[in-house]
Amino acid sequence: MSHSVNINGNAYRWPERPVVVVCIDGGDPEYLRRFLADGVLPNIQRFIQEGYSTVATGSMPSFTCPNNMSIITGTPTARHGISGNFYLDTKTWEPVVMTGPELLRGETILAGFAKAGAKVVSITAKDKLRRQLGKGLDVSQGHVSFSSEYADRCTLEENGIENALEYVGMPKPDMYSMELSLFVLEAGIRLLQDKRPDLMYLSLTDFVQHKWAPEEAQARHFYQRLDDTFGRLVQEDIVLGLIADHGMSDKSNEAGEPNVIWLQDILDAEFGAGETTVICPITDAFVAHHGALGSFVRIWRKGNVSVQAIIDRVAAVEGVDLALGKAIACRMFDLPEDREADVVVISRKNVVIGSSARLHDLNGLKGHRLRTHGGITETKVPFILNRPLNAEYRKNVTYTDIKSYQIFEFAINGTL
Repeated sequence: MSHSVNINGNAYRWPERPVVVVCIDGGDPEYLRRFLADGVLPNIQRFIQEGYSTVATGSMPSFTCPNNMSIITGTPTARHGISGNFYLDTKTWEPVVMTGPELLRGETILAGFAKAGAKVVSITAKDKLRRQLGKGLDVSQGHVSFSSEYADRCTLEENGIENALEYVGMPKPDMYSMELSLFVLEAGIRLLQDKRPDLMYLSLTDFVQHKWAPEEAQARHFYQRLDDTFGRLVQEDIVLGLIADHGMSDKSNEAGEPNVIWLQDILDAEFGAGETTVICPITDAFVAHHGALGSFVRIWRKGNVSVQAIIDRVAAVEGVDLALGKAIACRMFDLPEDREADVVVISRKNVVIGSSARLHDLNGLKGHRLRTHGGITETKVPFILNRPLNAEYRKNVTYTDIKSYQIFEFAINGTL
């Protein structure tokens, strides 16, 4: 086929060979810098030398869901509407989980190509992403969409595959393990060999990066295993794009304890309990490795306190980088206004923000320094293609700040 496919206002040419994009969850550039310098990632090193690489800018907040949805739709957060794991419904004052496909605006690149006749595959580590990544996919037409978290529950009707554990040849991985990500990649290699889909998206989990810094042996081992799977992927004559959803920073103090601003407690002391509600949009079902602590939170007010009063109080807190009203935050970070709070707060690189100390269970962090994300400092991510850019894209990148959500566009339209 030679036609192009229009998705969310972007035109994509028909792939000449399978395009595989891997999202290395939490893949801070520092891991690659260290391990490439040590010469232990030969396949990634070859991609950089023979293909294309840069450091791109991810979406804000620098969390998993917003950035995966940006990558899979090719659009900023303001367009697709998924700006965290939670937002607050001010009609009920209850947090709303943002992982349902009905909340995702626009079409995924996978679904757009599938409707045009392509065969597509989406595999993710955590099932919280699966339904949104698979929005609009009719798996009865030969497409595949599943998570390694629920690999033991796959059915043809729901996922387009059954007996996934037997098919991949691995046991079900633990949620807090590097194998949860490696299962995604091994499944991708097997499906690539068997079905040779036109497009494939493989999204990993950031357990390793939350737990181990680049200088620790476990992180090195994980990246060496990633490098091995990437080498086996490209043996299948594909275009491979490597991207990350966000970076990762150490956010502990000199004593090794989390460097936390308990913002709800501060606001309650200043304005009274119940006047404001702090939402931590990093929160999901698996918080042992970050304690639901990130560097981006939202504040809603109930009417008795002015937005400016909240901004003035929060901005005076040591460790806060930015305290912004809704309109300014949405303009600065391309956020959807109808799902944004009255005030957005972003902390400095080595600081996190929680709601109230009594609401966060930090037992899972014992024995490890807190490493997490969410702020501006975690928006820089690696952007790597195993094939060189064509003349048009080589010219354009000279003048452009590349966004992480352009990885499919570059892989499909921009490579030789």
